[in-house]
Amino acid sequence: MLLGFSSVFSQNNKVFTIILDAGHGGKDPGNSYHGFVEKKIALKTVLKIGDFLENEKGMKVIYTRTSDVFVELADRPKVANNAKANLFVSVHCNSVKNEGPHGTETFVMGLSRYDMNLEVAKSENSVILLEKDYKTKYQGFDPKKPETLIGLTMVQEENLNNSIRLASGIQNNFTKKLKRSSRGVKQQPLWVLDAAYMPSVLIELGFLSNKTEGAFLNSDEGQTKMAKQIADAILNYKRQYYGTTESAAEAHDEVADKTNNDSAANLYKIQLLASTRKIKLEPDNFKGLKNVSYEFSNKLYKYMFGATSDFAEAKKKQLEARNAGYLKAFIVRVKK
Repeated sequence: MLLGFSSVFSQNNKVFTIILDAGHGGKDPGNSYHGFVEKKIALKTVLKIGDFLENEKGMKVIYTRTSDVFVELADRPKVANNAKANLFVSVHCNSVKNEGPHGTETFVMGLSRYDMNLEVAKSENSVILLEKDYKTKYQGFDPKKPETLIGLTMVQEENLNNSIRLASGIQNNFTKKLKRSSRGVKQQPLWVLDAAYMPSVLIELGFLSNKTEGAFLNSDEGQTKMAKQIADAILNYKRQYYGTTESAAEAHDEVADKTNNDSAANLYKIQLLASTRKIKLEPDNFKGLKNVSYEFSNKLYKYMFGATSDFAEAKKKQLEARNAGYLKAFIVRVKK
């Protein structure tokens, strides 16, 4: 059983950095139905999320936009990568051609077979067409052609499990605390998530095409309630995996000190990645690394390198994994 972890992007001088991305903006209005405009709702909700988070000690909030401006899709995750952020959260609103569908859903990076998800991917990626030189920048990717989505690979599978944890927390808050209808956590090939180097989620607050839901999301009360539950899920994620005021790396040093006298009961391993695919445990499949194992949970295969009861040795193994090319490899404590 995994008990804790330390990520390469968890450092940053005890400050937990989160990027809040209000979808669309400027010449890109996003979805518009019944007078409800996605770019406006997304921005107002994001600013409210930021207000809740900025009141917490040790939190640093960075916005991709704070006004009605157009930000290219490729530039949004760049803000997060340059800041070495802990989380990237993008906020949007859904829509379809009829008024029936409703409910919240949160996406993480991945490939899906579901037609409804494919339509979301096409919609959220379509902003690419408004950018100059998009064919060069996005390597021929055409958001209107479903077959090009298959060409997207999950370059950050090691962050997938943490993205799912955050997404699940957000959806649970919407359902249990606000009694909103939930369409679940889904995997989808979205450029804005693909390019981020840290756990990332894209939240669809609801359907503007549904008059009742659209009116709720367009109201100050609705935006405040949704923002509060998103902020609470983020703070809970931070407390659960990073502690309240210390960085994850420091937390692990403390864990190591406390468990030195009980080393026989614990092992440290280095998690390389998490994937929905089962990979043969051969060195050639893991950049030459030997002694790789896996644990299967939450529909994910978590591949881990090495095993030691010495935390200092685990740090050496972590460095070895990063030198091999797993730049975001992190330490997990395993209960025997």
